[in-house]
Amino acid sequence: TDCGTAFEKSNHCQILLLLCVFQIGVPSNLYSLYHAVLQLKQKNELGVYLLNLTISDLLYLASLPLWLQYIFQDDDWRHREWLCQVCGFLLYENIYISIGFLCCISLDRYLAVVHPLRFSSLRSMHAAWIVSAIIWLKEIQKSQEPVCVFRTLPMQPWEYPINYYRFVIGFMLPLAILLISYLCVLRAVGRSAGTLPDQKSRIRQLVSSTILIFLVCFSPYHVFLLVRTVLERDCNFITGIFNYYHMSLLLTSLNCVADPALYCFVSESARHGLHRALLRPLSRAVCCCRRRGNASPGNQASDSHEVATDDHNGHPTAMQTPHKTRRRSCCEWSMLIKLSTGQWQLKRTKLN
Repeated sequence: TDCGTAFEKSNHCQILLLLCVFQIGVPSNLYSLYHAVLQLKQKNELGVYLLNLTISDLLYLASLPLWLQYIFQDDDWRHREWLCQVCGFLLYENIYISIGFLCCISLDRYLAVVHPLRFSSLRSMHAAWIVSAIIWLKEIQKSQEPVCVFRTLPMQPWEYPINYYRFVIGFMLPLAILLISYLCVLRAVGRSAGTLPDQKSRIRQLVSSTILIFLVCFSPYHVFLLVRTVLERDCNFITGIFNYYHMSLLLTSLNCVADPALYCFVSESARHGLHRALLRPLSRAVCCCRRRGNASPGNQASDSHEVATDDHNGHPTAMQTPHKTRRRSCCEWSMLIKLSTGQWQLKRTKLN
């Protein structure tokens, strides 16, 4: 950088964010990869886009340890130059390839809901693989410019057309596609009389989730990118905006955590697995707390004896109560997943 290194960056926030993304993103995307393969076995073209989206996220997650080291060392890259270019490519690849496949998912749902018979050839496995290859090749071809981030400050003139292209073609055009697809799907689903309510809900959630991921993860970065491209001409401007731009770029990493949530609206088994992973430990923790509370000495004494009143003389008389009136010591809820029928069954088991 030509502006020096006197930027007061929140390194602790950046490191914490990237660590959370890495620890949550790696297992969740590996889990998503498994369900993407299941979708491919079922000849579902949506699985092709989800598979490529997951691979893109995993490639970027593989570079996160080097980015963490880069931040720890105050933006000083101490590895080889080619490795810097590879990590920079994986960073921007994750942004724009993810955007491309989010658009593919929305368009696929649009064609499936609005034109289920008219464009069936575009929703084939063959077409999905061709579109995926075009997205990858397009991004690889566009990655020929230097991609070692934060090396040239202020922004150089040769970067202006690239950044305008990223904002218009890489952000505004996909945003328009997502919004138009979303509105058309909502209108078609609302008019459909043959679609079950559960299916309507899943379609709405899938399309709205893609837009939410797009806006939260990618909007701040592209807004600051446009502001820098239009206004940045010297070090005085970049000194005031660099911290915000840096954090907006790191926010793009959140899509590695958010993308696996899309599987919950596509695959029944993925949704069941998520419920099982979250609700079963929670139910066990609640059960343990209730068991400890009910097993107190006061409760045990009151379970075995009662104080009764003699109707003839009015004096209290201690008497043994029948076992059937004994209070329960614990009540445990256990979750049984019936994957063969694809339905959740909740059984209440009372333990004496």
